[in-house]
Parts: sequence; C-alpha cells; structure tokens
Amino acid sequence: RAATPDPLQWWNQFPPGLRNVTRLRLLASIGAGGVIFMTPLVFHAIDFSASQVGSGLAISALVGTIVRLLCGALLDRVLRCSWPIRATTLLAISADLVLFQADTLSAYVLGQLLLGTAAGLYWPAIELAVPLNCGELPSGRGYALVRSADALGIGLGALLGTMAASIGQLRLVYGVEAVCMAGVLLLISLNPLLDGRPVPEGLRRTWSGKSLDLSWLPPLVPVLVVSLVATSILSLQQSALPLDLVRGGLERPGLSESHSSALIALQLTLLVMLQWPVGRWLSERRVAFGLSLSLIAFALGSALIGLSALSPIGTGLVMTALLPMAFAQAAFLPTATQAVVVETPEEHRGLAMALFSQCFAMSAVVAPVIGGRLLDQQGHGLMLWTLMACVCLAGVPMIRQLKHPALIGDQGSSNNLSMLK
Repeated sequence: RAATPDPLQWWNQFPPGLRNVTRLRLLASIGAGGVIFMTPLVFHAIDFSASQVGSGLAISALVGTIVRLLCGALLDRVLRCSWPIRATTLLAISADLVLFQADTLSAYVLGQLLLGTAAGLYWPAIELAVPLNCGELPSGRGYALVRSADALGIGLGALLGTMAASIGQLRLVYGVEAVCMAGVLLLISLNPLLDGRPVPEGLRRTWSGKSLDLSWLPPLVPVLVVSLVATSILSLQQSALPLDLVRGGLERPGLSESHSSALIALQLTLLVMLQWPVGRWLSERRVAFGLSLSLIAFALGSALIGLSALSPIGTGLVMTALLPMAFAQAAFLPTATQAVVVETPEEHRGLAMALFSQCFAMSAVVAPVIGGRLLDQQGHGLMLWTLMACVCLAGVPMIRQLKHPALIGDQGSSNNLSMLK
C-alpha cells in the first residue's frame, strides 16, 4: 500500500474545522492580495494624487472601524461566525464591480466604502473562528497555520496583480477577487464554520440589565497599542510604498509600475516562505518576545527603505529591507492575535477581536493620509520611513507591560504539539 504523501499527511493532522477556516482564508486572501497592493497603482495611472488615493483608503478604513465594533459585539451575543463571512463576499463582489470601471473620485470612494464594510465584517469573524475550530490543537499553532494561508494567498494575489500590470491590465485584480469571493461563498455555504458557543446564555447575561463589564480591557491595552504601531507599517506597505517606489527618492530612480509590483510580490513571497517556520518557532516562546522581535525588525526594514532615498542604487537597499519586513510581519501577525486570545476571557473574545481588528482599521485611516501627504509634499519617503522606524523602536518598552506571561501556544491542549513539525 502506498504511503500517504508527506504534505498531505502534514495537512491532515490539523482538525477538519481548522482546515476549513484555512481554505476560506487562502481563497479570500488570493482575491485581496491583488486589490490591496495594486489599487494605488490603478488609480495613480489615471492621475489620482497620492493624497486622493490615501484619502479613499482612509475613508474605507473609517467605515470599517464602525462595522468591526458592531460585528464584534454581535458575535459575542447573537451572531455565528459564518454569517459575517457570507455578507463579506457579497459586499466585496459589489465593490469589485464598482472599482473595475471607476474613473472618478466619487466612484473610487464608493468602491472603497464597500470594501471597508466587507473587511469590517470579515476580520472579527474569521479571527474568532480559529480557536473555535482548533479542537484539541493549541490555538497558537492554529493562528500560525491560518496566517501562513493568508500570506500564501496574498502573495499569489499580488503575483496575479504583477502579471496584470505586465500586460497593462491592472484592473483585472478586481475580477480575480470577485471570482475568489464567489468561491468563498460557495464553500462556506456547503461547510459552515464550527461555532459551539452557548449563545442563548450569553444573551441573557449581556442584556439582563447589568452594567457593562470592561474589567477585561486594561490588560489588553498594551497589545492594542503595539498592534497599532505595527499595523501602521503594514498599511504604509500597501498604500505609500508602491507610490514611493514608482516616484523614486532623492537619488534613487523611480521604478516602472510592473517593477514596483514585482518588488511587492517579492516581499510577499518571502512572507509566504517565512510565515509557518517563524510562527511555529515563536509558538514555543513568550508573546512578549515575539512582539518585541517583530517591532525591531519593522524598524530595521523601515530605516533601510528611508535610507534608500539617498542612494542612486537605493533599489538594492529596498530589496534588502524586504527580508526584515517579511520577517517582522511573519512574527507579528500570529503572535499579536494569540496575545489577544491569551489576555481576554472567552465570553469577550468577539469584541476583543473586533478591537484588535480596529488597530488595522485605525492605522489604515491615519497612515495612508499622513504617508500620502508626506510623499506629495516632499516627493520622496525619507522622512516617512525614518519616522516609522523611530515609532517602532519607541513601542518596544510598551511590551513589558503585558500582564500575561503565557507562551504563544499555551491556549488549548498541548498533547498534539509534537505532531506539527
């Protein structure tokens, strides 16, 4: 009898529910990857300023902040995780149809509003679904797996976007996302996410007239502050970095849109390669260690990108910066998500995930606007990236205030740790 191939055997060690979450996130990320990184280039090509592009992204994120809080509150009370994902697919498809043909600022903003609403529904639900579908597997390992799927999907989506740029058809990324979201809707309709929480009891407890209990929130504040810093870097990578590469620096020559998107795809390829091994390595270490390491790596990458503006061969420095940036992202994403789980009681994790997701939304409101204005005013990214490097280093002491000394993989049973190698 033929032995099961190693990759399939490794995949089958994960619980079926977690495999379902991972498939959904992979497919959604493929669609989002091209849209996230290529949208600034799409509208730069029709003479939108960096401020206009950044403002549209900020408006999208602002709507997402409201929707995230509403979704998180409902997840803690009456909502199962599958329903926000279903709504996300319909909203994202509508946004893609608008953006595919948008040539005015109002149409661009409408598309971004729809995408912001979709993201606000998607992230609290899909993040909360991970520990609910891990079974006996520690949720730290579960987050490492799904973040690896996110990285792979975004990398594939950006690669498709690079191919679209090379043939002069950047807007094809919206068609790719629409197809992927239709696939997500089909898969989740056939196989809904597991969600065994006692909803009726939660309803009676929450709406029984008692005062709102926020005692669980203060220990979470350091995680949220550090996450806000890190997600600002991620937001700038999506909005300011593609424009900075195309425009060039003080001495660094500008790149073509296809070469700029190729560099973005290279970073995402590195992220795909690093996400699982880095996430697994950090799952055996304390949350504070992983968060500190990620901020230091973000600072190094930002400093290198900033310094690249001063050199005629600055593109080489940008390429060098891609490695610490990819490592930082691979370290931050599963570590910060697990820190939220560790620091929050189970009955409040829906709202906690919404607050964590708000860090992405808030940074997406502020960072693109500031980044776009600095690029427009100065014509290069030296001050922007140097500032972000300093902010990252300033955030490291905040990590010492974490109250819970848990390892990243502490949640859940430890019986299966030796299996996942």
